[in-house]
Amino acid sequence: MRILIVEDDTDAATYIAKALGEAGHVVDMAANGEDALEIASESHEVLIVDRMMPKLDGIQLVEQLRSDGVVTPVLFLSALGKVDDRVEGLRAGGDDYLVKPFAMAELIARVEALGRRKGTPEAQTKLVCGDLEMDLITRDVRRGDSKIDLQPREFKLLEYLMRNATRVVTRTMLLENVWGYHFDPQTNVIDVHISRLRGKIDKDFDKPLLETVRGAGYRLNAAD
Repeated sequence: MRILIVEDDTDAATYIAKALGEAGHVVDMAANGEDALEIASESHEVLIVDRMMPKLDGIQLVEQLRSDGVVTPVLFLSALGKVDDRVEGLRAGGDDYLVKPFAMAELIARVEALGRRKGTPEAQTKLVCGDLEMDLITRDVRRGDSKIDLQPREFKLLEYLMRNATRVVTRTMLLENVWGYHFDPQTNVIDVHISRLRGKIDKDFDKPLLETVRGAGYRLNAAD
């Protein structure tokens, strides 16, 4: 399954992501509710949401997602374990509630149960943005009739951009989800890879797809 962890505690999020990855799942991470709103999509089969977060807390996040029509099952994680706390989470749109500290085996079992409840769709094997196509099985990338050769990190970067096509992705989102950094390494690693990627998918084509959104981040956009 593809799972989104929304947790501001970097160590906790990394620990959960590692365990879920070892159980065979694909994991994305967001450090707060606002970032989660940007990247949560129907490709995620379960959301694991911490209640207490900066910017937008877990309750507000899930209420907004439900208001936007997102029906992906949500497992709340929280140190708030009183009956009233659990009821509040479920009434906000949560599907399950697990109190911290928890056993990892129980978390994985609950996540997998929620995934079965939703009805797991066929795994997505191809991403498309305009005339740009990525085959996740063969790892072939093509734009029109042209095959594009990418290095592993470039492939991962493009995959993340294509999964979030038309959305602005921030540098923080790229560092966390493409490089696995939960801090700013104070290097130009993103700029270098974006430049290389742009040179491969846009340079010899009439319409550029990869946009720099000044002051915000980057966006892959096929719209005219």
